[in-house]
Amino acid sequence: MTRERHEKRHLALRCPHPRAATILDQLPPALAGDVAFRIFCTPELSQHRSHDHEELTARARFHLRHARWERIPTPAGTVQTYVFEPDGKPRGTVMIVHGWTSEASFMTAFMEPLRRSGMRVVAFDFPAHGSSEGRRTNLADCARAMLTLCDHYGPIDAVVAHSFGGFVSLLVAEGGPPLNHAHPIGRFVLIACPNRLSEVTRNFGRALKLGPAAQRAYETHLERVGHRPVATFSAAELLSGTDAPVLIIHGRDDDEVTFRNAEDIAAARPSARLMAFDGLGHRNVLFAPPVFRAVMHELAPKRDGAHPRRPPAAHNRAHDLRHSA
Repeated sequence: MTRERHEKRHLALRCPHPRAATILDQLPPALAGDVAFRIFCTPELSQHRSHDHEELTARARFHLRHARWERIPTPAGTVQTYVFEPDGKPRGTVMIVHGWTSEASFMTAFMEPLRRSGMRVVAFDFPAHGSSEGRRTNLADCARAMLTLCDHYGPIDAVVAHSFGGFVSLLVAEGGPPLNHAHPIGRFVLIACPNRLSEVTRNFGRALKLGPAAQRAYETHLERVGHRPVATFSAAELLSGTDAPVLIIHGRDDDEVTFRNAEDIAAARPSARLMAFDGLGHRNVLFAPPVFRAVMHELAPKRDGAHPRRPPAAHNRAHDLRHSA
């Protein structure tokens, strides 16, 4: 598995890095759009990854040691999954879904508390992420992979999804193109989820200094694989296809996915609950005890007058992972 990660990294380095984006404004628009699409679909080239990403992932994976590791074939390649079984009969299944360029290990802070509350917890690495196969992927392939896992481990009673993982989860529940069916999800916890894909693509294009024609060429590739217009793809629109309860958690100071995204999603679903946090940004929101408590209250509400017992190690795990995602 270590050799596979090294090979993926070696292959990814053949593609231009976003920090060398000054070359793109010198290329013909169609070619610049092609290159931008390749960069966008190569998670290891993301400008959001820290210089010590490999060290942080090795540390984070320590917290997956008690999971049952399973490799599941999907239409987007073989995907690595991690299953945490409760001590007794499961009272439901929660799926944990990470964000773009991240992996399941960065969300382990939620897993043990949910397992101890009696839930079976299933986490996985998206294609081309973590220990799953591939070096390139896209929203459509990630959704196909997740749909296969939902069908395999389901029914899925709840999903806890971070950032891009929220897009994917909502698409799986909606079941429209590029998917051939939906998998009903009982409840959503969306953490730092973007609303409009067009905003994501505009920000990416701006970072690469794409001109209007090159931006359109890049987005055309996304529409080709996604089978729907970028302009109309939004979390709010996907939510209209499901009546599942939704808890939206977002940091007011998130500088990657602004708080306005959470407000727009909540406005589209009057029954949704929006919880705002200060001082957590886009990634540390995953490691904050108040966020753990909010998720546990949503998915494992108190029974017989007491909240589900949170293990003492949960705080230490949050401390270990705080800078990992």
